[in-house]
Amino acid sequence: MTDNVWTRWPSREALSRRGVSGARRALGWCGRLFAAGMLLWTTFTGGRLPMWGSVAAAAGVLVCAVAGWAFHRTTLHHRLLPSVCLLAGLLGLALVGHLAGLRIPALVLWCACAVVAMERLPLAAAVPAAGVGLGAYAAVNNDAWLTTLATTVGIALAGYVLRLDAEARGGALRLLAQERAARVAEAESAALAERTRIARDIHDVLAHSLSAQLVHLEAARLLIESGAERDRILERVVAARGMAREGLAETRQALSALRGEMSPLEDFLSELVATADRADVTVSGESKPLPAEASQAVRRVAQEAMTNVRKHAPGAKVSIRLEYAEHQVMLDVRDSGGSPGELTGTGAGYGLLGMRERAELLGGSLEAGPGEEGFVVTLKVPV
Repeated sequence: MTDNVWTRWPSREALSRRGVSGARRALGWCGRLFAAGMLLWTTFTGGRLPMWGSVAAAAGVLVCAVAGWAFHRTTLHHRLLPSVCLLAGLLGLALVGHLAGLRIPALVLWCACAVVAMERLPLAAAVPAAGVGLGAYAAVNNDAWLTTLATTVGIALAGYVLRLDAEARGGALRLLAQERAARVAEAESAALAERTRIARDIHDVLAHSLSAQLVHLEAARLLIESGAERDRILERVVAARGMAREGLAETRQALSALRGEMSPLEDFLSELVATADRADVTVSGESKPLPAEASQAVRRVAQEAMTNVRKHAPGAKVSIRLEYAEHQVMLDVRDSGGSPGELTGTGAGYGLLGMRERAELLGGSLEAGPGEEGFVVTLKVPV
C-alpha cells in the first residue's frame, strides 16, 4: 500500500530531539530565548498598555508558552485534532494581540505558527494552517507587497526545510537502530553457531571414546559370563583403559582445536593408526592448512571409521587415504573385511549419521557402504 505524502506524519524520531547534537541544541535554545526576549521587550515597553493590559499580556505570553509546549507533545504522539486545535488557539491569540495593539508580537506569533505547522503536521493540515498564519501576516504587514510576498514564501520554505531536515535525521536514526539490531542479531547468531560447534566437537570426541570403551567392556563382560581365561578378559580391560586414555587425549586435542592450536592433519592420522596392527595412511596432493570446521570433520570421520572397524571387523586391514585437491579435501577409509566382532550389534548406529550431517553443514558429502572387500567410508569437504 502506497504511503500518502499529504497525510503522513513526520516520524517520531524526526519530531523528537533525539540525535540532535549539543551545539545544535544550544543554538536552538539561544534562538528561542532571543525571540522570547524580543517579544517580551516589544510587549511591555513603550508605556502603551495600562496596568490591566500588562497583566493580560503577561497572561497571554504564559498561555502561548503552555500551548506551544502542548502542541509539541501532541504532535510528537501524532494526535491530529488536539494539535490543530492548539495551533488554532495560538493563531487566535495572535489576532487578539493585534487587536489590542500588540502588532509586532502578533506578526511574530503568526510566522512562528506557520513554521511549526510546516515542520510538525501532516501536509494536508500544515499547508492550510501555514496559509492562515502567513495570510494574516501579509494582511497586517505594512511593507511593500513584493517584500511581503518574499517574506511569506521564505517563511514557508524555511518551515518545509526544517521538516525535511528533521525527516532526514529521523531516517538516519531509524537506520542506525536497525543496524544496531542487525549487529546484535548477528552476534547472537555467531555465538549460537560457535556454541553449537563446540557442543558438536565435544560430543563427537566423547561418543567416539565412550563407544570404543563400551565395546571392550561389553566384550569383557561376555568373556566373564562364558568363563573365558583371565588373560583374555584382562586384555579387554586393558584395551578399555587405553581407549579411556585416548579419549582424554582427544578431548584435550579438541579443546586445543577450539583455541586454534590443532596439530597437522597428517600427524593426527598417523597417531590414529599407530595403535592398530594393520593400518596405513597415504597422503596425496599438496598439503594445505584447512579451516577448523573442515579439519575437525576429517578427524572425527577417521575416528568413527576406525571405531567401526574395531567393532564390526576386528583384525581387518585398514587403508586411510587423504587427498588434497584444489577446492576440496577427500578422506577415504577402507577395510578388508573380516569376521564380525563379538559386539557387532552394539551401538545405536548414529556415528556415521552424525558425520554425514556435519559434512552436509559444510557443503560436503559422506558416503558409507560395502566395498569390494569390506566397508568404505568416503568424506568430501570443500575448502
